[in-house]
Amino acid sequence: MEAMANLSNLELTNIFGLGLRSPHYSYLETRPQTQVGWFEIISENYFRTHGRPRKVLESLRLDYPISCHGVSLSIASYDDFDWKYLQDLKNFYDEIDPFIISDHLCFTGVKNNNLHNLLPFAYNHENLKHISSRIDQIQNFFGRKFGFENLSAYFDYKNSTMNEWEFIQELLEITDCNLLLDLNNLFVNSYNHSFDPDFFLDSIPLERVQEIHLAGFSQRDGFYFDTHSTSLYPELISLYKKVLNKRKNIPVVYEWDENIPEFNILEKQIIDIQNIWKEHPI
Repeated sequence: MEAMANLSNLELTNIFGLGLRSPHYSYLETRPQTQVGWFEIISENYFRTHGRPRKVLESLRLDYPISCHGVSLSIASYDDFDWKYLQDLKNFYDEIDPFIISDHLCFTGVKNNNLHNLLPFAYNHENLKHISSRIDQIQNFFGRKFGFENLSAYFDYKNSTMNEWEFIQELLEITDCNLLLDLNNLFVNSYNHSFDPDFFLDSIPLERVQEIHLAGFSQRDGFYFDTHSTSLYPELISLYKKVLNKRKNIPVVYEWDENIPEFNILEKQIIDIQNIWKEHPI
């Protein structure tokens, strides 16, 4: 493969990526030829270390574009940001030069007390105003446009005055941020909260979607859970095809986080998704 290009101006030749996970380090350290177009990392696993994970990443970025996806921004918190965390993250972005940066549209705790969980918040105008202001701060600080992922939520709030897709639509318009559209989260929510996922897809501006997440869910006690532990179900493929009907060339990443199989199994999943894309009419 050719040496790394200027990723900030990158045009992907293969829009299908894979979440980088540690069980695949040994294989990827051999720099094999793969069918994967790019890799997405969990930023917190790499940005404050110079050990093996960072070395693997620095080698991988010579051959592949990198997307950085965070889990600790806590954009919905009412505490001030952890500015040391943000500065370290900014330095990391400057070194890695990811072509996409993102985090979750959620609450993860208060300053110096990370709950290590992605928690929902009430969809109302008070939170819309508050989160919009925080997104403006973040995008100004980093000098980059952020993407925020729609959340899998297992409870909701009585003081919500709008639904999720209405909130996201207004947030995108106010802040000019991007959306990381997680189709697995969308399907899980639609099942658990009894709404039609088409309402979501028909309401959000797909031109603001910078990336799509695909993964497998699991079922327990009559609920679906966003476990990233299986191959794709037909329901997710159907949702992806509905997106393709409206906009085709959105970067896609496949995630697998529990009972992670060998790399070639995930690579086969990438090829299957790519074939769906190829067979879908423009």
